[in-house]
Amino acid sequence: MTLATRVIPCLDVSAGRVVKGINFLNLIDAGDPVEMARIYFEEGADELTFLDITASSEGRSTTLDVVRRTADQVFIPLTVGGGISSSDDVNQLLRAGADKVSVNTAAIKNPTLLNDISERFGNQVLVISIDAKRGRTASGFEVTTHGGRTNTGIDALSWIEESIARGVGEILLNSMDMDGTRAGYDLELIRKVREISSVPVIASGGAGDLDDFGRAIESGADALLAASVFHFGIYRIAEIKRDLARKGFVVRDNNSIREN
Repeated sequence: MTLATRVIPCLDVSAGRVVKGINFLNLIDAGDPVEMARIYFEEGADELTFLDITASSEGRSTTLDVVRRTADQVFIPLTVGGGISSSDDVNQLLRAGADKVSVNTAAIKNPTLLNDISERFGNQVLVISIDAKRGRTASGFEVTTHGGRTNTGIDALSWIEESIARGVGEILLNSMDMDGTRAGYDLELIRKVREISSVPVIASGGAGDLDDFGRAIESGADALLAASVFHFGIYRIAEIKRDLARKGFVVRDNNSIREN
């Protein structure tokens, strides 16, 4: 049985507001996260991802109040990331209404954090967020942290393999080269990660045209994350799902489910 491809809006939050830029720079205000989460839920999103993109660089935890209020508005899986540095942080987020957590910077600093979270809560809770860009590493892709502002010199594929071995249940694969450009997902990156990953891969960074979503699935993505095309009204979630269904891809018809 073919699993349905998930369509996931991403809410990048800074100072309590949804923001969006290009390659994480020149951020502009895109709206209130709680209100946008409610709209996306009603439009048929399969999941939501909430990333506090300045929490790590500012040395603080994710705003729990925004997570609570968002969780009150949506009844689909909610993944929350940003500023998570301990399994206790994860416990707080889960109690606030998150279903999954996304870890990036803290895991680079302390890889055993992944083991701690997976062993305490199960791998279904744990998503490793990979902000990858082209670099001089064995695979040609390097891991970055702090919203793409810091190069690590770590090979992205090696880090993904290690993360899976440490118990992550999903890969949130964000192309820093394509982020916010609307020039299409990084298909080469998706293909390379698909070859080594035994867990689901969420493609992120670059969605701009309807055809981009199908190409990402063909390259190996299990889920499609996007921000700009939703925040600025370029496409509605239902449009993307209808187009994917017409092309023969399996998607969930969430709107029909909610209407019945």
